[in-house]
Amino acid sequence: MRFRPFHLRCHVAILCLASLLGGCRSAPRSILTLSVAASLQDSITEIEAAYQREHAIEFRNNFGASGTLAREIEQGAPVDAVISAGAGPVDQLESEGLLLAGSRRGLLRNSLVLIAPTGSSLKRFEDLTGRQVRTVALGDPASVPAGQYGKQTLQALHLYDELQSKIVFGKDVRQVLTYVETGNADAGLVYLTDAQISHQSQIVAEAPVNSHDPIVYPIAQIKRSQNESSARDFIAFLGSPAARAIFERHGFKMA
Repeated sequence: MRFRPFHLRCHVAILCLASLLGGCRSAPRSILTLSVAASLQDSITEIEAAYQREHAIEFRNNFGASGTLAREIEQGAPVDAVISAGAGPVDQLESEGLLLAGSRRGLLRNSLVLIAPTGSSLKRFEDLTGRQVRTVALGDPASVPAGQYGKQTLQALHLYDELQSKIVFGKDVRQVLTYVETGNADAGLVYLTDAQISHQSQIVAEAPVNSHDPIVYPIAQIKRSQNESSARDFIAFLGSPAARAIFERHGFKMA
């Protein structure tokens, strides 16, 4: 029986190990940067975790008010895709030619509700005019779609003018929720999905459907994205049964 020289066997072993390690490094993880409406923070984070179990990808999320996110994209923020809580911010991006043609679609629907701290005696929107209510929290209509829907609702109910002195604006819908939970506001207008995750507030009433514009969450890819294929694949996953189940568990409806 012939034996290979010891140094030759060591050389072969080293080459095999180097090849194995090189193979591990040959598949770098893609990085997707998403600008996402604040109200989607919990559901999107869960969906991304599910997606990562089957795909070598990392996510960088920027959660905030949809109008603010759109302005950041206009100013050149390196974003691959955007999910807005309203059509307006995405309409603006589309009008400026910043979206990848054909990538925009409606993703989700939501509802708007009036909330108050747990134990509040409020029963309906009209109770906001009473003395027991000193502060009503609302997302800033200039940048927060929930604030726009809230203002529309109060106007449709002929309450906005009377309540203006009580209204305090939040930078996004999650801040409005926090104002109410901490007692810094006696009431607030948020999405149903936000109200459902709160343990320090209660739902007083749901805004009439015809009192505000339809609450639709559009999604679109950004034209200057360097990860077009990865973004397209993840957006497709958002319409899958697995993602749908997560969205619906968080209270959203598919568009």
